[in-house]
Amino acid sequence: MKLKIKYILFVSFIHIILILLSLRMFKENIYYFIAAEFFIICTIIIAIILYRQFIQPINTISSGIESLEDKDFSMKFVKVGHLEMDQLIGVYNRMIDQLREERIKQREQHFFLQHLIESSPSGIIILNFDEIITQINPAAGSFLGLSSEKIIGKTFDKLPGKLPMELNKLLSGNSEIIPISGMKTFKCQKASFVDRGFNHHFILIEELTDELLKTERKAYEKVIRMMSHELNNSLGAVNSILNTCLNFKDQLQKKDKKSYEEALNVAIERNTHLNRFMENFANVVRIPLPKKIETDLHELLKNVGKFIFTDIEKRNIKLKWELDSKPLMVKLDKQQMEQVLVNIFKNAMEAIEKNGEITIITTPNRQLIIRDNGKGIPEDIQQKLFTPFFSTKKNGQGIGLTVTREILLNHGFKFSLETNEKEETEFVVEF
Repeated sequence: MKLKIKYILFVSFIHIILILLSLRMFKENIYYFIAAEFFIICTIIIAIILYRQFIQPINTISSGIESLEDKDFSMKFVKVGHLEMDQLIGVYNRMIDQLREERIKQREQHFFLQHLIESSPSGIIILNFDEIITQINPAAGSFLGLSSEKIIGKTFDKLPGKLPMELNKLLSGNSEIIPISGMKTFKCQKASFVDRGFNHHFILIEELTDELLKTERKAYEKVIRMMSHELNNSLGAVNSILNTCLNFKDQLQKKDKKSYEEALNVAIERNTHLNRFMENFANVVRIPLPKKIETDLHELLKNVGKFIFTDIEKRNIKLKWELDSKPLMVKLDKQQMEQVLVNIFKNAMEAIEKNGEITIITTPNRQLIIRDNGKGIPEDIQQKLFTPFFSTKKNGQGIGLTVTREILLNHGFKFSLETNEKEETEFVVEF
């Protein structure tokens, strides 16, 4: 029962008793009856005045409670001239001002953090206490290669790809470097925060690819230039001396002449091979920036197909074309891209060896996929594929993939090389 109802019932009960007593006075003395009635009227008026003074703070408190329940922090009360009431109103108004300021700060902070998360170049993924993804920023979606609609509401083990699989293994408080497709490298860190009493995890993903590539390139360029300079200077002088020595062969006895000439020719030939070997490495450093022109990629692919046709035929390898119906126009350096395509086809042929199939695919979303059904790439080799000068061949120099990598990076194209679930190896270039 509300307090004001209790007050009304109490006052009503008292006045009913007073009225009954006054009726008894009416029989005994009319003057006492009139005085009693006047007294009752005065008490009723006083009760009404007190009711208003007592109930007003309660009504004020009720209105304040309703506004707080509705989260309306704009309503304030005006002082009414009563000391206790004015003190209560003052405290309430200060509390409302503070709550309103706190809410404004909280909203500003929320919008700032939301904007910061959305525009951050680092990937940010927020999980709930069941490890279900509740929020993801555009950078993280780009790293995972999926739209936010396909990610939110799922756990990592339900998402395709290598990166979600590795993130699923990441423990809270840990930080790991995760290489993907032998080309991209990510630094991933998992931490937690408490929201409304529940522990939530979040993951930060930072792409290290560009920094690693710059450091890597700077290191091997310096080494190659130094080696090339020293070898060229030394080999030129040594070959000059050896050729001079050859001029004295006629002064030797006939039995020594042949051995002398053969030994010098072997030394000269070896120096020439060493010079050519070093030249191959120097060519990687000397790759010029691409001179891009609008080119029909389909036409370029068919021209390269004609160029490798003899090798394809010798190995009994079938070329399967699945080109998009519309021309794929790309701004690129035609000569450099031809070299890239030849390297890709050459690697595919070597993986197949004989009796296989190479499929060339272009898609409406500007992708080139060159797929072969040869020997797949082992997991331990996968992460080293685009390491400069790495080769699985016995006498390989790793020049082909290094040149391919540098040309595609200079063009700004995304690319990957990996073996899929069907044991087919795909080289994918995104234009």
